[in-house]
Amino acid sequence: MTIYTGRGDEGQTDLRTMDRVSKTNPRIEAYGTVDEVNATVGRVRPTGHEDVDEQLRAIQNHLHVVQADLANPEPDADDPQMTHERVEQLEEWMDAHDEELDPLQSFILPGGGDSGARLHHARAVCRRAERRAVALAGEEEINEQTVTYLNRLSDALFTLARVVNQRDGASEEAPDY
Repeated sequence: MTIYTGRGDEGQTDLRTMDRVSKTNPRIEAYGTVDEVNATVGRVRPTGHEDVDEQLRAIQNHLHVVQADLANPEPDADDPQMTHERVEQLEEWMDAHDEELDPLQSFILPGGGDSGARLHHARAVCRRAERRAVALAGEEEINEQTVTYLNRLSDALFTLARVVNQRDGASEEAPDY
């Protein structure tokens, strides 16, 4: 199998259903931006914190499910689909990490140490992916758990950024207004 097919040379690509659509189709924009989130999360690992790295690896696998879900306008029962259980997993991780963190007193500037700053960047890209998924949901029916997952994931990435920064001794800075 070669990596190149030439099928996309005219600006078209295949959905899971094998329907051909423009590469600017909202569905392609949505799962393409999720791919960008996944690559951004991949740039964070390894953080030097085993628990965080394990969670990020699981998140990357979840993001493959989100992409498959978004790429398939007509899923069958056995097709990969985002589930509420994966959303709950993110919530459990955030709840556990929140016990380690001081409560937020204000907004914070994205940044900190290298891993923390990269997690903040991944969070911002995740918010864009969520906006793309919401735009798609406004045009076509999609699995509502994909939007929920992306919304919760941005919160999880924010929490992980705070945890990593705290563990690495990087201080949080409040914005000046």
